[in-house]
Amino acid sequence: MTERTVTGPSPRVTPIDDFLAHVLAGNTTEVEEAVRKAAAVEIMPRFRQLDADQIVEKNGPHDLVTVADRAAEAHLTASLTALLPGSVVVGEEAVHADPAVYEALRGDAPVWIVDPVDGTRQFVRGEAGFCTLVALALRGEILASWTYAPVLDQFAVAVRGHGATLNGAPIRSGAPAPGATLEVATSHPDYTTPDQKRALLGLRTEGVAPRPCGSAGLEYLAIARGELDAVAFSWEYAWDHAAGLLLVAEAGGADVTVDGEPFRITGGNALPFTAARDAATAARVRTLLAG
Repeated sequence: MTERTVTGPSPRVTPIDDFLAHVLAGNTTEVEEAVRKAAAVEIMPRFRQLDADQIVEKNGPHDLVTVADRAAEAHLTASLTALLPGSVVVGEEAVHADPAVYEALRGDAPVWIVDPVDGTRQFVRGEAGFCTLVALALRGEILASWTYAPVLDQFAVAVRGHGATLNGAPIRSGAPAPGATLEVATSHPDYTTPDQKRALLGLRTEGVAPRPCGSAGLEYLAIARGELDAVAFSWEYAWDHAAGLLLVAEAGGADVTVDGEPFRITGGNALPFTAARDAATAARVRTLLAG
């Protein structure tokens, strides 16, 4: 009798599967072009051209939104979901309008995490230190990220398992020199609770030089390039951190929350948390934060 192997139907490959496989193979040009176009069309024409009525305070003088933020997020929402039908967007401005949008990070659809202008205060002041942040995540895992600083002409890309690049060249975070003073960028006091303030005070010690952070995305890029040793942040909005955390990880760095767990983009983290050039530096900063 001839034996016959019976198999079930092959798993159905969907357009989402195809796109994710495409990106995870390191093919990110389409997304890069979408990010560049949004900046060229919606952000740069308004750089140093804003009228007072185009700038709005959301939750205080350090939390601003401009017409450029809103227009760029709308542009990216349309272009990114067109690239990946079935995907959703969690953007800073959309969540501000409807906090329930954030729940998409816990769903099964691929999520584009967007901060259209990271460093809005710098943008409003006409300074170069702002960027656009985009990350692609699935079920809480960051798969790829794009960090674009148009005035600085810097475009960093990270793909899980494929490393990190800046303007097409690989970057590595390295490790601080033995005995060197650690430079650590920290949260602005306005964004910290009393307990978090006390935790951040642990960085005011010999061998550590804390300073206020600028654009979170550019601080993460500085870590990935080995120009900054660590950050210590007390807020967890995914649009500020997702792109940079993958960039740092793929450059050889590490992150950890104050309770010793990896940072979760879905939320519920013990804060503050740190990302650093290497695991040893992350552990040292975490110990100082934990007191």
